[in-house]
Amino acid sequence: MKARLIIFLMLISASTLFAQQEMPHLLPLRDRAMVMDEILENRLTNLLPSLMEEEGVDMWLVITREYNEDPVFWSLKPSWWINARRRTILVFYQPVPSGPVERYYVQKHGIPGYTKAWTPEENPPKWYEDDQWQALANLVADKDPQKIAVNISENFKHADGLATTDYRGMMKYMPKKYQNRIHEGGGLAVRWLETRTEREIDLYEQTCNVAHTIIAEAFSQKVITPGVTTVTDVRWWMRERVRELKLIDWFFPSVTIQRYDEEKKEVISYRNDEEVIQYGDLLWCDFGITYLRLNTDTQENAYVLRPGETDVPDYFKKAFATGNRLQDILLENYAEGRSGNDILLGALDQMKKEGIDGTIYTHPIGYHGHGAGPTIGLSEKQEFIKGAAEWPLRPNTAYSIELNAKVPIAAWNNQKVRIALEEEAIFTAEGIRFVDGRAKEWILIPRRNSHLGQ
Repeated sequence: MKARLIIFLMLISASTLFAQQEMPHLLPLRDRAMVMDEILENRLTNLLPSLMEEEGVDMWLVITREYNEDPVFWSLKPSWWINARRRTILVFYQPVPSGPVERYYVQKHGIPGYTKAWTPEENPPKWYEDDQWQALANLVADKDPQKIAVNISENFKHADGLATTDYRGMMKYMPKKYQNRIHEGGGLAVRWLETRTEREIDLYEQTCNVAHTIIAEAFSQKVITPGVTTVTDVRWWMRERVRELKLIDWFFPSVTIQRYDEEKKEVISYRNDEEVIQYGDLLWCDFGITYLRLNTDTQENAYVLRPGETDVPDYFKKAFATGNRLQDILLENYAEGRSGNDILLGALDQMKKEGIDGTIYTHPIGYHGHGAGPTIGLSEKQEFIKGAAEWPLRPNTAYSIELNAKVPIAAWNNQKVRIALEEEAIFTAEGIRFVDGRAKEWILIPRRNSHLGQ
């Protein structure tokens, strides 16, 4: 055990040196904060007005509390806020359709770019919370909105962040006239979360490139020594690498081995355990990072070269090409206005016509790894899905093209190998494209090579 630990630490050290030569430039934390705040200001000034008009809403209330934050809050907070402050109440009001949106805060702590709508009496803090709710009611009455959106949604968890106690507090003081104008505003919250600006689209390419680079490092001789390195070693190396770069991994990395058992005549899968990686193994990972509030979700595959081999066997190449073909089929079904169900069912129909044994479970991505927008299949449900899968496809939205194809391998007694792929893609008025290319071949271990293609 001690010897394995020493080897693992040596691998981390070696791979750190390697990464310094290959990793794309990442901004210092202070500069990242500046970029995030610039993007937020642009979105509030130039994007939110059109979304509010689109949804027919003239006031949007975002109400949340410290440590019990609304999912939308994370996309609205200043970069230097770690959490909400006590009870945070943000009010967005659009006096004229398509016109500028006024911003107010009804709380103790101010926010640059917002107008104060409450001066709390805190000496002593008498009926502090009641006074805050009354201030909100006064602001609503002063602006006289016709349709007020709040974050309540049955279909989208991202748009269902208004806590019951906050709803009760709001309604207790809200004049009845305006209670009748409050609507479950899931549509506005989803549109805000799913829509990417031009600058965010540009930044997404670098974010995905960072994720691809970390995976390439992990699936290399710098990290993996056949007969020594375990699945768990690789997973923890990836976590360490993410933290070295001052990034966040929004889920724990997964690594799996697929290996043919000659005695059992079947493919054995070892997932997220202490199994030692061997020559001839097929490796797979699922890995996601967050940079500048944008999330990635990437699955790639590697082959551990046997002694004397310089390439992966042709039958594995053909299996990989089947996975790529399924990606193409799915993307061919992307069209503005089509629902997630329409895209899924169209792709499944073509997949079956081509004789591919596959599963599609693609999801939106952006400010959340499993983001707001149209669900396109679930791993356990390859059919029409009510709710989020009925949401239509809109321009300037991002997706993790996630799926798998199961392909029989003659050399492995016709047992099926699972080719699981996941890459980020952006859908615009020009169509859909992979953000930073896609894997079109196996990553080879021990030698590392470029494996991304368009």
